[in-house]
Amino acid sequence: MAGERLSHYRIVEKVGAGGMGVVYRARDEQLDRDVALKVLPAATLEDETARARFRQEARALSRLNHPNICTIYEVGEAEGETYIAMEFVEGRPLSEVARAGALPLERTLRYGAQIADALAHAHERDIVHRDLKSANVMVTPEGRAKVLDFGLAKRAAPREAEATRTQGLTEAGTVVGTLHYMAPEVLRGATADARSDIWALGVILHEMASGELPFAGQTGFEVSSAILREPPKPLPAQAAPGLRAIIQKCLAKEPGERYQRAGEVRAALEATQSSAVSMPVVAAPAAAATSRRWIWAAAAVVVMAAAITGWMLRGRSGAKPAAGGRIESLAVLPLENLSHDPQQDYFADGMTEQLITDLSKISSLRVISRTSVMGYKGAHKPLPAIAQELNVDGIVEGSVLRSGDRVRITAQLIQAKADRHLWAESYERDLRDVLALQNEVARTIAGAIQAKVTPQEQARLAGGRRVDPEVQELYLKGRFYGNKFSEESLLKAISLFEQAAQKDPQYALAQAGMADAWASLSSTYRAPREVMPNAKAAALEALRLDETLSEAHTSLGYVQLMFDWDWGAAARELQRAIELNPSSSEAHGAYSWYLLAMERREEAVREGKRAVELDPLSMGAYSTLEWTLDMSGRYDEAVAVGRKAVELDPSFAMAYAQMSVALAQAGRRGEAVAPAEKATQIDDSPMLKAYLAQAYGAAGQRREAEKTLGELAKIAARRYVCSYEVAEGYLGLGRTEEAFRWFEKAYTDRSDCMIFLKVDPRLDRLRGDARYRDLLRRVGFTL
Repeated sequence: MAGERLSHYRIVEKVGAGGMGVVYRARDEQLDRDVALKVLPAATLEDETARARFRQEARALSRLNHPNICTIYEVGEAEGETYIAMEFVEGRPLSEVARAGALPLERTLRYGAQIADALAHAHERDIVHRDLKSANVMVTPEGRAKVLDFGLAKRAAPREAEATRTQGLTEAGTVVGTLHYMAPEVLRGATADARSDIWALGVILHEMASGELPFAGQTGFEVSSAILREPPKPLPAQAAPGLRAIIQKCLAKEPGERYQRAGEVRAALEATQSSAVSMPVVAAPAAAATSRRWIWAAAAVVVMAAAITGWMLRGRSGAKPAAGGRIESLAVLPLENLSHDPQQDYFADGMTEQLITDLSKISSLRVISRTSVMGYKGAHKPLPAIAQELNVDGIVEGSVLRSGDRVRITAQLIQAKADRHLWAESYERDLRDVLALQNEVARTIAGAIQAKVTPQEQARLAGGRRVDPEVQELYLKGRFYGNKFSEESLLKAISLFEQAAQKDPQYALAQAGMADAWASLSSTYRAPREVMPNAKAAALEALRLDETLSEAHTSLGYVQLMFDWDWGAAARELQRAIELNPSSSEAHGAYSWYLLAMERREEAVREGKRAVELDPLSMGAYSTLEWTLDMSGRYDEAVAVGRKAVELDPSFAMAYAQMSVALAQAGRRGEAVAPAEKATQIDDSPMLKAYLAQAYGAAGQRREAEKTLGELAKIAARRYVCSYEVAEGYLGLGRTEEAFRWFEKAYTDRSDCMIFLKVDPRLDRLRGDARYRDLLRRVGFTL
């Protein structure tokens, strides 16, 4: 068609072709500019369905107006041809740029942030690209990334999507896109959504960071298999830790474990770009909690513990690896799912949690919590490097295979410093007998390290009974979904735990799981009065069935601290939880807040640091320590902890918000605004908006503070808002009467922040106010 005219466009040359059309460079003779003219292929001119899909693409593109998206000018028909006239973008495809090798970090972050921003713009308008790849991104001579060809994009709105299927424009079950960039759920036949685009963005980021695609194979089958089952290829050693964490989260096999919005990816890339801190770390936690709620792992016993503990020698846990080859601290890496069926991941993850909890009952060992070790799932990294990052002497790794009601677990113990294999063993049992094998575990532990196993520990490890495999499966699935920490997944977890409890009313672990899930919904997703009583009831029932469940004591203590304001009962439950499981990072974290509320600041900080030591990649642990330091007046330390947290996970919004509070309290008020704004860019939580209002007020930006507080008042009319933090915002503006009105609402709501009423340095100006002293008395504090 070169030299021919289509309407007022003169075709210059053909520049590309794809399944949806042929692209020409053309001259718009009316506006005297070059355009990209996309024309429906001649072979499909008679196909009305193809024409309709082509027009659908144009309508989708016409809603997009963004500097990193190719602009559409016109859609029309002439001489029997249907065409779209678009911006002609000069430059090179990103695929060619990346083919030469890994790009510099600055360019990878810049291009990645621009692509993420383009996706965010499209997703906000219910448009999913569905064929995002480096070949569809053009890099202009000015260094700008432009996303091209939304040719496979579709409206995400259910009504239009259903209409499209009805018209036959998109056949149900059709897999569309480019194989190397397809998300696992799309390969399994699910409909692509925004999270599928985020997967593709993760592939592009990996491609830019390493110069190669993360999943490879000689055939399409091999590539598909790698995407579904294998971890991505390792990134170069020089790749920045923050970028590693972002890529790993984008490439999570389960959509719910990825970033949920492209704006979150953009914010994380920008934060990594601006961060001046660099520290070695393999990845961010697989699921980082963003609320103040402390979340803990499951409890059970796995058969491997018997043989593993035989290698444990005498000695107390410490901050440094033990000398002389002794193993006093352990990390249990995620067990590999040998079935290679993603639907069985819950079982392997559950077995990992059970082993961690079992080993944590031995007071002579320091065992790293689940949150930190799950960040290494699928990671191909030298074991000595992992041990150094987690500060442990030994590593346990292995695999699990379930077939019907039989389970086979294989494990090996490695002395980390020397990378020396000490032991390996394989066990196969009937699934019903997994819990009953606690007797075997207890006998082995007592024989191996009897001087360090107290009679109480021996008694706790000696219990066990047969369990219905269906009940065990419901429980493990409940833990799997509960550890995702979204509102939807927590509610699903509660439903699974309830089913397990109905089938076996004597199964204490199901009640303990319910208590965790209900409490995790509080404040972040639901009002405390709506969910905390349910959490307490489940925890009490779990302890009625089995008083030795550490996590049930932690749940009950947490409710008594944050909701009941029953200080004595909370202290007893949390101390009991630590006694039962000395390596419980969650129990130590919750206890640190109890100590803080009781004005025992030094002890609180020690407990907070212990929680981080036991879970060194957990954002929840960092958040607890950062807040404890902040409320203790140790502002510079709080800021340092916050910076370390966002280096590990640039998308962790709460760390930015808490840094903002510390900076304002330290007198660095002008610096407080930027991290508070960053937090709300990542997450639009009302809690984070309240911190932003406080930062504006501290920096003298009164108009912005008033506006943000007004928005929070409107939000509070339809969903739970932490009234305590809103009150702090009004207090910062000198509006004391309004502040007390919100404090009263916080008291009525049983806001979890109320436990800090006596120690919060932001309230120093109220110490002499009779209304403040009355509030202290009603909450239960002594004057």
